[in-house]
Amino acid sequence: MSVLGNRLKKLRERHNLTQERAGEIFGLTKYQIHRYESGTSNPDPDIINKFADYYGVSADYLLGRTDDPNPPGSDSDNEELGTLARINQLIKEYGIEQMGFFDIEKWKHLSEEEIEEIIKHFEWVVHKAKEKNKEKE
Repeated sequence: MSVLGNRLKKLRERHNLTQERAGEIFGLTKYQIHRYESGTSNPDPDIINKFADYYGVSADYLLGRTDDPNPPGSDSDNEELGTLARINQLIKEYGIEQMGFFDIEKWKHLSEEEIEEIIKHFEWVVHKAKEKNKEKE
């Protein structure tokens, strides 16, 4: 097994994901996940970045260029990586990935009340993003 494959497998298992579920999250098949983990195939750079972002580690860590999942870099890189890692941690803590949040089929059966509630949350997120952008200007 390659360093990349070994680390992908350990991270997937640490996040309590099956190969099938990981495939759904990353837009891949279970078979592709298996091939990456076994080292019989290597993902392209875009997929490596998706893995790194989701698992909250650096691409260098996945590729075996460092043993530190979050090596020091520029402050903005660390801040961005920290933010993504925190969001991923919240998704795991609240069990959002287990609830089928990313499963489009489950969204088809929402009631009007549930849709309205989601809209309110999205509006709040957009409002906060606009406030943040104004602060930067």
